[in-house]
Amino acid sequence: MGSSPWAGVVSEDDEARYEAAGFGRPGGLGRTPALLIIDVQYRTVGNSPKPFYDALEDYRTACGDVGWAAVDRIAELLAVFRGRGWPVLYPYVAPKVSHDGGRLAGKVPAIMGVPERGYDFVAEVAPDAASITLPKKHPSAFFGTPLVSHLIDLGVDTLVVTGCTTSGCVRGTVVDAFAYNFRVAVAHDAVYDRTETVHKVNLFDMAQKYADVLGTAELITALEAL
Repeated sequence: MGSSPWAGVVSEDDEARYEAAGFGRPGGLGRTPALLIIDVQYRTVGNSPKPFYDALEDYRTACGDVGWAAVDRIAELLAVFRGRGWPVLYPYVAPKVSHDGGRLAGKVPAIMGVPERGYDFVAEVAPDAASITLPKKHPSAFFGTPLVSHLIDLGVDTLVVTGCTTSGCVRGTVVDAFAYNFRVAVAHDAVYDRTETVHKVNLFDMAQKYADVLGTAELITALEAL
């Protein structure tokens, strides 16, 4: 298993089965990448770095320290994209009101009670004047948003996906991006979730079927070679 991002959770036999079946081949980057920073708001990390259960005192939807660690890596990718003039897009959950919670309000009631401050973008990776922000109401950044329209207009062929949660909005977006025939790369240390097990299992599954899963440093090296 070595230093794979799913080490300690996905077994060697699990990996061997997918390899024997021909899954997990690298897709590679295209020529025109865009960076997606999904739901990196204070409600998903907490107001400051702290352990998970302490972060819940800020927001019941917070992931705590793992989210702040990912923010540091997202900032590195963001610097590369801004330095190259490549597109950066921010799909984010807009504030919820009582009549638009949908099924999520029943499944995760805590998302309906997030204070207004929780919806602010984390300052370290917040949008600038050149960024595109995309409010969404569902996990996938594609569902009910003009994301595809923006990507076509920008001539994008590759999405670098960061943010949260690995098993939710990141995964939903990656699957839809794959379905639209975009090349997809997930920076495994720039996405985050509430538990290590869920995070790692979803990274493994995305890597086998839908995306190239790379560390931020490796991904930056590949991007800088474009």
